[in-house]
Amino acid sequence: MAELIYKDLSYKIQGAFFEVYKSFGNAHKESIYHNALLEEMKKIGLKVESQKRITVHYKGNRVGVYTPDIIVENLVLTEVKSKPALIRSDLIQFWHYLKGSEYRLGYLVNFGSINRVEYIRRVYDTARVTKL
Repeated sequence: MAELIYKDLSYKIQGAFFEVYKSFGNAHKESIYHNALLEEMKKIGLKVESQKRITVHYKGNRVGVYTPDIIVENLVLTEVKSKPALIRSDLIQFWHYLKGSEYRLGYLVNFGSINRVEYIRRVYDTARVTKL
């Protein structure tokens, strides 16, 4: 059985998602959840970085940047949404952020879902090819 990557950190991050949702429900803008999540993660002792710029290269040339919402402990990429439902383009963007960075673990969290917070946890392992 494979061990859960960053197990303790994962539980803390997921706990922060639930704490923010418990406080706000599903009625706010993405920026409110983003800022509240940053505050909650800091409160529980996690090192966070907001809107970190990740350079994108094409054939050795810089062609742009990704700006994921939150990087946790310089290990976990986190994207925050507030929509009634995630759509395929959200998943594709999230996957490309994870694939195009050095991070092995990512969370796509959506606070806008009815009656619950939803999150998708993805591990990117360069040793294998994974499809969406």
